[in-house]
Amino acid sequence: MPSIDARTLLHTAVPTAVTGLIAVAVSAVVAGGKGALGAAIGTLVVVLFMGAGLVVLQRTAKQYPHLFQAMGFLLYTTQLLLLFVFLMAFKDTTLFDSKVFALTLLVATIVWVAAQARAYLKAKILYVEPEESTAPAAAKTGSAT
Repeated sequence: MPSIDARTLLHTAVPTAVTGLIAVAVSAVVAGGKGALGAAIGTLVVVLFMGAGLVVLQRTAKQYPHLFQAMGFLLYTTQLLLLFVFLMAFKDTTLFDSKVFALTLLVATIVWVAAQARAYLKAKILYVEPEESTAPAAAKTGSAT
């Protein structure tokens, strides 16, 4: 993984993980052990889904730069739909607090997207890659003084 991609992943995953830790602590106080477990699972799901999506998007951008924008839209739409399906699948679970899970999922997703936007705004990414010149050097024009 190129350093810019690793840096972007780091700058998005760390704020999301910190948000998840805060959610686990608050949930443990408010909703007990099941709430803390729900917050931890919600954070883990967001980091895994969004991290995998970021890796897929970066690989697509390298191989098929002309599909980058469409792939980004498709990827984010798919991620949000998968998060919704995951939320619906565990709606009636008794393993953890589903309300805390849903709230943590929402907050962690918002933090991930905001952190990713900030990381891209701060990154110095070339949008035009200069080509190597293979043509012979052009003769100087003008008069010699």
